[in-house]
Amino acid sequence: MKKFFASISLALAIFGIGCSQNTTGEEKKALGPAIEFSVTEHDFGTIKQGDDGTFNFAFTNTGVEPLVLSNVRSSCGCTIPQWPREPINAGESSEIKVNYDTRRIGNFSKSISVYSNANEEPIVLHIRGTVEGPNEQAAAAD
Repeated sequence: MKKFFASISLALAIFGIGCSQNTTGEEKKALGPAIEFSVTEHDFGTIKQGDDGTFNFAFTNTGVEPLVLSNVRSSCGCTIPQWPREPINAGESSEIKVNYDTRRIGNFSKSISVYSNANEEPIVLHIRGTVEGPNEQAAAAD
């Protein structure tokens, strides 16, 4: 009987130690880099052909280790992203500059995938809007 209780006590002690050293996914995330965007979507609304199609997506490294953006890809060649190549230290902020080619007339909806050492899956940013041609601008003025 003593051996039985000793075995149970030993098993519970091992289980308790094992559980206390286990970290959850949230705890692991907090220990590394973490990226947090102020917004992940931007609507340009209606803009004129040739106008500025640039938007800056601001983000902060809310983790405790340096954040590295390994790649930022747009869904097509009409959208050009620029991102910081140097590590972003914990607590620091930066921007991803996205430029849409407003020489293209019509509606647009584009996505930008952000790859970093903070997430296994990319974070997807979105831009959308409508570019008016010269004829549409003249008709609106009448």
